[in-house]
Amino acid sequence: MAELDATDAEILQLLAVDGRMPNSALADRVGIAPSTCLGRVRSLRERGILRGFAADIDPAALGYPIQAMISIRMQPHARDQLTSFMDRLMELPAVLNAFLLGGTADFVIHVAAASVERLRELVIDELNTNPAVAASETNLIFQYRRAQRIPISTS
Repeated sequence: MAELDATDAEILQLLAVDGRMPNSALADRVGIAPSTCLGRVRSLRERGILRGFAADIDPAALGYPIQAMISIRMQPHARDQLTSFMDRLMELPAVLNAFLLGGTADFVIHVAAASVERLRELVIDELNTNPAVAASETNLIFQYRRAQRIPISTS
């Protein structure tokens, strides 16, 4: 686990809320010089703590109002295919995120679809016809919120 001081933790919390915050505003909010702030952000990136910046895009605004979480259980004989299966999942246009899990389900995927019919096609025609898939369970998402914080402990 990476060692973080209170300043690094505060930088990460602020960037979790607004990844586009200008360095000068970030430095001001944390109470350090802009050059120091830039160096700290660079260090967080180099240490692999800050992996990047991404836009939070609303799929519904782009014509994909149906979102779901789909649990997938693999066939016992397909355990050696987990990595390649995840790669194939990420190639499906409807898949927003994919998670390889421990537990009853092997994967959970977050998907967005233009319609319930398109979601049905994804589940029945693209997932359940795969011989490596033993079962799937689809849960519709009615609402979600992205956390505006991350769990950070400073030593």
